Amino acid sequence: MEWMKTLKEVDPEIYEAIQNELDRQRNGLEMIPSENFTSPAVLQAMGSILTNKYSEGYPGKRYYGGNQFIDVIEELAIERAKRLFGVPHANVQPYSGSPANFAVYFAICKPGDVIMGQELTHGGHLTHGWKSSITGQYFKAVQYHVKPDGYLDLDEVRQLALQYKPKLIWVGSTAYTREFPFEEFSKIADEVGAYLAADIAHVAGLVIAGVHKNPAPYVHVITTTTHKTLRGPRGAIIMVTQKGLDKDPELADKIDRAIFPGLQGGPHDHTTAGIAVALNEASKPEFKEYGKQIVKNAKALAEELINNGLKLVSGGTDNHMILIDLTSFGKGHGIFVQEALDVAGITVNKNTIPNDPSSPFYPSGVRLGTPALTTRGMKEGEMKIIGKLIAQVIYAVKDYRLPEDKDERVEYLKKFREEIKNNEMIKIVRQQVSELCNKFLLYPNL
Repeated sequence: MEWMKTLKEVDPEIYEAIQNELDRQRNGLEMIPSENFTSPAVLQAMGSILTNKYSEGYPGKRYYGGNQFIDVIEELAIERAKRLFGVPHANVQPYSGSPANFAVYFAICKPGDVIMGQELTHGGHLTHGWKSSITGQYFKAVQYHVKPDGYLDLDEVRQLALQYKPKLIWVGSTAYTREFPFEEFSKIADEVGAYLAADIAHVAGLVIAGVHKNPAPYVHVITTTTHKTLRGPRGAIIMVTQKGLDKDPELADKIDRAIFPGLQGGPHDHTTAGIAVALNEASKPEFKEYGKQIVKNAKALAEELINNGLKLVSGGTDNHMILIDLTSFGKGHGIFVQEALDVAGITVNKNTIPNDPSSPFYPSGVRLGTPALTTRGMKEGEMKIIGKLIAQVIYAVKDYRLPEDKDERVEYLKKFREEIKNNEMIKIVRQQVSELCNKFLLYPNL
């Protein structure tokens, strides 16, 4: 591409790093469930001259001139979001998911208000009230959990809501493999008079595809990122439902004011265009098939992992995500599996599991998913192959143990990293991964 040629001439070091990253994505299996591959059209919108414009404000109400075409782009993104999710209001300006969630707090809550969310170590998100997040420090955060079977403990949710009377309840997570029970949460929120916000960052594409329940009839506010199963750029959307407007007719205006001027300045217009393109792509019939295939692939992969003797949190999945429980190999084993799989060309992320005996930095699980593999065109047959490869790598490092002494860990992990580079089983898996990737080319024209 011509613009890459120019980049190579102007900044060869950055060009080389980008090319190396492209090679890594092409020749490995990207299985972090919050990652995906955008279309070339989205990439073109993101790399366009729209990055040159400043557009503080909203369509028709800008603080800068020359925004007539930016208004067209943003209005298209808004209308497409409203149509796809069935909501009366959408704001497409949040820079990312966390700022979008902060805006919900800013619109609805005051410092010190009680809020509820799923605990981080049980699959929740930082911005749902975790103690190290500003949301767990500026608000009185009450955290709910999953049961031993890995499903949300709705009895606990109701009990906590009745006890603490929260102003805002979150439903949504970053590591939960089952469908979110929006209707049940809605009943609890209504019972205590709370606002209910659904953070569907992970499942937004599945909602559009019809393979996950749409929260719009049950909640007051919806937030989502746009780069996971939605397959767009790294941005976010906040939507207000009709139920939200019925509870507070000014809620949409409060959300808009929370984003600008409350938390942000000018929107990133190139990202807005990328969101609009992704939403247009998501409106096509083939996107519904894509969403269905993501779930089929996840279920096939989960089945294969179980068949190879691995334990999964909740015993499987309803969505795009799988969480492997590695406690049988020792606490904190996630770091060994993540790094060994990385050497094998399979990218996952270490992750806490419910009631993890270790710490978030050295967790006892790994999180993986199928969106990016599905984008490449892989199906159930490939998932069975990949499941076997993952199991082979996990068993190849099963005897490593994380030292209890923190000072010993640095040297132990250094030795581990050197050893896995020369592990024959991992080398064999790496070759098989390369062969599989060559059958499913990524960005062949870049």
